[in-house]
Amino acid sequence: MSSNAFTHYIPVREDWLARRTEPALDPSLPIIDPHHHLWDRPDWRYLLPDLLADTNQGHSIAGTVFVQCRAMHRAEGPEAMKPVGETEFVNGVAAMSASGGYGATRVCEGIVGHVNLQIGTAAREVLEAHIRAGGDRFRGIRHITAWDPDPVIMNPAYTPPKDILFREDFRAGFAQLAPLGLSFDAWLYHPQIPDLTALARAFPETPIVLDHVGGPLGIRGYAGQKEEVFRAWRAAMAELATCPNVCVKLGGLGMRINGFGFEEAAEPPSSDTLAAAWKPWIDTTIDLFGAGRCMFESNFPVDKGSYGYGVFWNACKKLAAGASAAEKESLFSGTARRFYRL
Repeated sequence: MSSNAFTHYIPVREDWLARRTEPALDPSLPIIDPHHHLWDRPDWRYLLPDLLADTNQGHSIAGTVFVQCRAMHRAEGPEAMKPVGETEFVNGVAAMSASGGYGATRVCEGIVGHVNLQIGTAAREVLEAHIRAGGDRFRGIRHITAWDPDPVIMNPAYTPPKDILFREDFRAGFAQLAPLGLSFDAWLYHPQIPDLTALARAFPETPIVLDHVGGPLGIRGYAGQKEEVFRAWRAAMAELATCPNVCVKLGGLGMRINGFGFEEAAEPPSSDTLAAAWKPWIDTTIDLFGAGRCMFESNFPVDKGSYGYGVFWNACKKLAAGASAAEKESLFSGTARRFYRL
């Protein structure tokens, strides 16, 4: 990817990443990576060979879950149905992987697509189309609701209204998930976590997973406010943890919005550096939700601008060093398998 492309994301510099390699810790520990993307964008291609180059770095990546990213939407047809093209594309990749011809990792065992839930009850027809396109791999949807008053923090590809999780049209669409046995991936910023708590309480039968540790912000107006952000985030997460239908993904902290600044260093970060930076956030989340409701995630290739795939999983294993065998099983594969029914 060129250095000036996708300024909302941190550019991936393969030569920089190559300066940090580490042998895989506990290489036999089975891992399900429950959050990655595939796409073919101008100046940035991340398809099956690219993903496999990352997953084949010494860790035992047994399977993965694809999460929507606007890849291969249909060019024609009704607007609401265009995201079904992404599920069609990913299901094809999953079939390639399932052939065994690309190694032991079962890529895209689970598929999380997109439906615009603001179309209300009409969302059911689109959900059913995804289920047909994804076969037994389609597990749920993500409708990105990340909002902040600062337009620089907002991803220009997604411009949801501030109060979207409370809107009648969105909730009418959301209500279609549980009857079809589908889950909801929530991507929002930490000031919005109370909104998700309200949604989870209104729909206790719908499985929800909060992406990226709840999106703690650390740039722009949040820069230099680490302690204040952490206190607000922790209080909101404690309340969300009272909702038994909610799990949390542990990862996604390599984005520009988090403000860790790993990409600004002369050398790529080590797993020790990552583990030290993330420990308060990861430890607190596991303490609040329990290992049975937490799952480590890579968020690749988005987070690849900050660190390598193998180094990331070493950091996760160091963060889980004090966990029991049963807790490690949950954190690295069990919770993901249960939540996404893999």
